[in-house]
Amino acid sequence: SLPITSERPDAGPWWGRSMQNASEHNRRFAALAAMGFERVEAPQIERQAEPVGRRRVRVTHRLPAMGTEVAISVVVRSPGQADEAIGRVLEEMDRLIAIFSHYESGTAATELNHQGRLDRPPPELTRVVEDALSYHRLTRGGFDITVAPVVELFRERRSSGGLPAAAEVREALELVGSGQLQLSDRRIRFTRQGMRLTLDGIAKCYIVDSMARVLESHRIRHYLLEAGGDIRVRGSRGDRQPWRVAVRDPDGGPDFPDQIELSGGAVATSGSYEEFYDPEREHHHIISADSGASPQQTKSVTVIAPEALAADALATSVFLMEPSAGLAFLETLRGCEGLIIGHNDTRMKTRGWHSAAVL
Repeated sequence: SLPITSERPDAGPWWGRSMQNASEHNRRFAALAAMGFERVEAPQIERQAEPVGRRRVRVTHRLPAMGTEVAISVVVRSPGQADEAIGRVLEEMDRLIAIFSHYESGTAATELNHQGRLDRPPPELTRVVEDALSYHRLTRGGFDITVAPVVELFRERRSSGGLPAAAEVREALELVGSGQLQLSDRRIRFTRQGMRLTLDGIAKCYIVDSMARVLESHRIRHYLLEAGGDIRVRGSRGDRQPWRVAVRDPDGGPDFPDQIELSGGAVATSGSYEEFYDPEREHHHIISADSGASPQQTKSVTVIAPEALAADALATSVFLMEPSAGLAFLETLRGCEGLIIGHNDTRMKTRGWHSAAVL
């Protein structure tokens, strides 16, 4: 079982190949550091291969980074097939990081935030922004990638040991609103000077989905991808049993609130417990685009959806809603299920959510 951890807008772990030499490791970690990831000294990449079923092997790559374990598991006929596919997955990851990173100068996302417009944007960036705007409409404004000025304000004030004044929050909120974002195949443009996008969570999930497509293009039909709590699976774990995923306890306890089994689709969790801006833990990284406040009614939301991008966007959106309203919203979505853990430890599940049988 792999614990789901909530996405963090400023960081997230990735994985690598054990066969890479030192210079290749340095190059990859330099790219990740540019996205705001902290480097783990002397990273130990663990590669395991174990027989499962008849003439099958499950190859798993694990990397401790950012305080969590990140893994990619594939079930194939030979370890060589797994290593080749994982290598291509990492190449795709690198290519997309170079588009979406807004911590490194010269990337498409950085250019958009700095200049307020981007002509001839990469199609991948256009697709992610288009999807984000679709979820903005679906959630009636709840999911909003233009909330970056407010998030950045809280981070800046935290570094100086305080919280922003109410007037500062109101001023930052003037720069928030997906309705002020113009999008076409030829241009992405803000209509207000000073607007910025935060794409970390949704872009990371887009990359996870893209990595899944790479695996499938290499005829990998059984896999699990996990990146910072965003999980995408297909098939079985090799013994004709579905992949089992455990939901993390938002209070940090050793027990899992729930476990699920999946043979396809994605899982993502949004929680209030990863990043706080004050000692009282009343202000966290999930911020309402309407009020600039952090919701307090919910501890975590876990969503199952066909793709990781959808699961992440919906988990964040439902977290921003009142729990009963969020549950009712999920019930209207075909192919999606959810688990909401409230601050009083109540658990609300959609009708189609099925917990795994405890062995």
